Amino acid sequence: MTNAHKDALFVLVKSLSKSEKRQFKLYVGRLGVNTDAKFLALFNLMDKIKVYDEKLILENGIVKKAQLSNLKAHLYKQILVSLRLNPVNQNIRVQIREQLDFATILYQKGLYKQSLKILDKAKATAIENEEKNVAYEIVEFEKLIETQYITRSIPDRADELAVQAKQLSAQNVITSKLSNLALQLYGQMLKIGYVRSDEDIKRVQKYFEKHMPKYNIEDLGFREKLWLYKAHLWYSFLTQDFLSCYKYSSKWVDLFYENKEMIYLNPVFFLKGNHYLLESLFYVKYSSQFKETLEKLEKIVSSKEFPDNDNIASLAFLYINLNKLNLHFLEGNFEKGLYLVKIVEYGINKHKDRIDQHHVMVLYYKIACLYFGYGDNKTCIQYLKRIINNKNLKMREDLMCFARVLSLIAHYEAGMDYHLEVQLKSTYKFLLKMNDLHAVQKEMIKFLRGLGDIYPHELPNEFQKLYDELKKYENHPYEKRAFLYLDIISWLESHLQNKPVAQIIKEKAMSVTR
Repeated sequence: MTNAHKDALFVLVKSLSKSEKRQFKLYVGRLGVNTDAKFLALFNLMDKIKVYDEKLILENGIVKKAQLSNLKAHLYKQILVSLRLNPVNQNIRVQIREQLDFATILYQKGLYKQSLKILDKAKATAIENEEKNVAYEIVEFEKLIETQYITRSIPDRADELAVQAKQLSAQNVITSKLSNLALQLYGQMLKIGYVRSDEDIKRVQKYFEKHMPKYNIEDLGFREKLWLYKAHLWYSFLTQDFLSCYKYSSKWVDLFYENKEMIYLNPVFFLKGNHYLLESLFYVKYSSQFKETLEKLEKIVSSKEFPDNDNIASLAFLYINLNKLNLHFLEGNFEKGLYLVKIVEYGINKHKDRIDQHHVMVLYYKIACLYFGYGDNKTCIQYLKRIINNKNLKMREDLMCFARVLSLIAHYEAGMDYHLEVQLKSTYKFLLKMNDLHAVQKEMIKFLRGLGDIYPHELPNEFQKLYDELKKYENHPYEKRAFLYLDIISWLESHLQNKPVAQIIKEKAMSVTR
């Protein structure tokens, strides 16, 4: 039996809504000969079964084993054609591509004037909507037709097309360089997280400066500015310059509000920009603007005008709920945030085919921190185990490291310290292997390791020593990243002041509220 998540056709069939399934059957039934087609029988069977089972398909006698692969490929293609015809999927990009296809057909029939007329309209639409790659493709097609058929309808037609091609090409080159830079920096963020040393920051800075193309901001359009802000944002995140993160994520979001039509044309980038703005506000502890930004985002996403498809629904679920969790951390309202756990669990299951493991693990870590702040350490440990036991997680080494450190603290808090020594050794080895053993983690492990030799009346003094030691690193350029994942300082203060962690964080939040 093949895993359902590994069979592309089965996943596609299961992703279809009721209306999309109905449309597919209408599309297939437009030709009477298709009503008994094998691919339709395969579709109906896959729609009924809950788990992909090749043996069951063959037992139904729809197709022989040797033909199954070809039949599945044909069905996959027919579903995509049907989806392409769905009005929901008829956005500007699809419409421009459709016009380009029509122009190609007319060209092949030798109807050059008609082809050029369609291309000219499609090109204007593409440029207006910042679809400059396809606009360049259209100009190149126009040049091809002009070399075969001299229209003489426009003076200096060759010069006009040459200038357009040059301008679009230059803009596309800048966009390509900026998008490459942003993607590489994002990849580094996913792989290793924030910079951890002077060597790291020099490497990132050198790479950023080397690959940042020369540009004049006034010459950049919407698309070029978007990638420019993205590149700066990822550089700022990597170097832990969160004020700069706030600056460039604000520029990113403002770019959309200044060009409102782009919100609906590029909803994914709009959602991502808002997410990074919220993340930046979380790190600089700007709670009032955080709430305002989150409320504004929810309002736009829930509006009728905002595009609605599976991908957007998954991203909206991820970003809105991730930041709702962050809001409760920011305000120290852990108990009030517990209602989100069921919502997040349901959403992970609903969107499991469209949310990657990295983001799922981030959600689990946030939930673990929620329970830790609430004081339910055993449930916190259960969620951390999902991260620690995930052998397929190749991204965010720092997340895996801090999940283990938090697990140690939660075990101690829960009184489950009978296996603490084994866990300490395991965590120490893991951190060494990941090259992630830094001062804050060293002090934490040293403290936890020495607990077995400490009498109860000596604990307050030991907590004070650890607090004094870690306080030095709170604003350290590299060590401070430990406090982004786990508010160890507040945890220590809760022991020293004999107050719940949530109360300490809430008091701090009230004192720095902006």
